[in-house]
Amino acid sequence: MQRFLTLGRAAATAAVLTSTALFAAAPAGAQPPETVSHAKHAAHTAAKAAASTANLRYGGGAMVTSPKVYIVYWGTQWGTGSTVTTDPSGEAALQLSFFQHMYGSGDTWSTSTTQYCQGVATGTTQCNGAGTPVGHPASNPVGGTWLDSSASAPTRPSDSQIAAEAVKAASHFGVSGDNVQIIVDVPHGSTPSGFKTQYCAWHDQTTTSSGAPLPYTNFPYITDAGSSCGAGFVATGSTGVSSATEGVTIVGGHEYAETLTDPTASTGWLDSTGYENGDKCAWISSGQGASTVVSLNGSNYAVQSLWSNNFNSGSGGCVNSYVSATNQH
Repeated sequence: MQRFLTLGRAAATAAVLTSTALFAAAPAGAQPPETVSHAKHAAHTAAKAAASTANLRYGGGAMVTSPKVYIVYWGTQWGTGSTVTTDPSGEAALQLSFFQHMYGSGDTWSTSTTQYCQGVATGTTQCNGAGTPVGHPASNPVGGTWLDSSASAPTRPSDSQIAAEAVKAASHFGVSGDNVQIIVDVPHGSTPSGFKTQYCAWHDQTTTSSGAPLPYTNFPYITDAGSSCGAGFVATGSTGVSSATEGVTIVGGHEYAETLTDPTASTGWLDSTGYENGDKCAWISSGQGASTVVSLNGSNYAVQSLWSNNFNSGSGGCVNSYVSATNQH
């Protein structure tokens, strides 16, 4: 089941503002990165206020215990040969740098995911050292990048075409399994159905030709959506972060964190309405959990916060830093 970072809607904004201070308005016309499915995206967004204070519960599925990221630049629109040469917003380099810096003690942003685990009873909300936790990379988690210039990517790729490209990339890299995350980078000017109008990106799981599981992400050219997918959402000041490309890491981080805690996109850690750890904290502009710029091993990136079940003495909330269960904010 696909999990989408959707665009914000006026009705959802009104509900959010009247329900809880944890959630604030999305940028004008913006999509919170995800919903449960294309058909359910509007209802899922509207349900956000009701889901805002509900902790995540374990659904019985696999977790990502040893994360590894692989990126495929899909189509000749990115360039020919083996080098990306056509990338008007510089998304490829920014995205790669972001993931390359997400490891070790220099990353306290994605570490909130390590409180979640597999191998405990379905319905569990606190692992408390039981089970096997989500892994946090000790070093650069990027296993490889590949420019697939064998043909042009479709102008309007279907979900099945995106999944097929993920499988092709997995074959190229020689990888599969729940610890693998294939990111399919769709080129500038190519618009998957629903991008910019219903979502910013989504993650799902497919299978390889041998039947092995394969988590993957549909990652459109985010800056094509402008402020609808995060451009200018964080006040960057002199942080060295470009306002125009903030959405690349806000959306990318959202999908990465959700894949870690729900790689099957249906059986991991979700709340009672189906929200994942990224959905519950999308597009917060002020107060606790507001999107911000964080330092990852010495480099700065715009990110959203992530839901932490053990924040606020176990009541839960959105956090941007997680050093331990008692040191998070």
